[in-house]
Amino acid sequence: MANHKIRTFAAVDTTHQRYFIEIAFDGGAYHGWQIQSNAVAVQEVLEKALATLLRKPTATVGCGRTDTGVHAKQLFAHFDWESTVFPLEEREFLHRLNALLPHDIAAKRLIAVAPDAHARFDAVKRSYEYHVHLHKDPFLHGRSWLLRGAPDVSAMNEAASLLHQYEDFSCFSKSNTQVFTNNCRVTHAEWQWTGNNRLVFHISANRFLRNMVRAIVGTLMEIGRGEQAPEHMHSVIQSKDRAAAGTSVPACGLYLTKVEYPYVNAI
Repeated sequence: MANHKIRTFAAVDTTHQRYFIEIAFDGGAYHGWQIQSNAVAVQEVLEKALATLLRKPTATVGCGRTDTGVHAKQLFAHFDWESTVFPLEEREFLHRLNALLPHDIAAKRLIAVAPDAHARFDAVKRSYEYHVHLHKDPFLHGRSWLLRGAPDVSAMNEAASLLHQYEDFSCFSKSNTQVFTNNCRVTHAEWQWTGNNRLVFHISANRFLRNMVRAIVGTLMEIGRGEQAPEHMHSVIQSKDRAAAGTSVPACGLYLTKVEYPYVNAI
């Protein structure tokens, strides 16, 4: 299965330079990454800071959209500069941009890429984490989901392993989304303890549908609470019906952690 849409270009514009910018953010104060008409989003704040720093409107294209309240440890966006010479060195650019950004958004890297590189369509792998904790902790509020009682992690991991057998994840997709396919290839899905009090769900795939991770976690939690057997995951996925899956878990525990490209070095 292809990792993204096939893109064609009549010619490559060599009069501008394209840049990837890597950012991280606490999503608690934002209605996701993508600009909204009636709410503040991360993209809007970033573009305003870029416009101030570069003294011109600067449009960005993100690697994907995140839901309201979701965090990102790593998110890439691209923008174009009108010339092949950028006015600032990377270190100075990041220093000045971070001074303009609020405390909950940080710029981490500026990377020159090919003029036709695309932050969304060229990503070959994305990874998320979902964090839960079992005892009230004021320092985790808004950044992890508080559970009442420990779930059966072994049962949840047995169910999570079944995700590798499927590609059509319509059952976990938010309704009425405009995407060209509901097919995704999950390469890793596993719950891990991080101490006695905290659990983290790790999941990686070539792409994700809107609300997909939160719906998967909600379904796994039904299994972890003993409401369903691990094999229930088969019937949920085969139904292709969002109503068959579990309730979406709160956004506060979800983090986009890594986005991978063939031409961008990981750090």
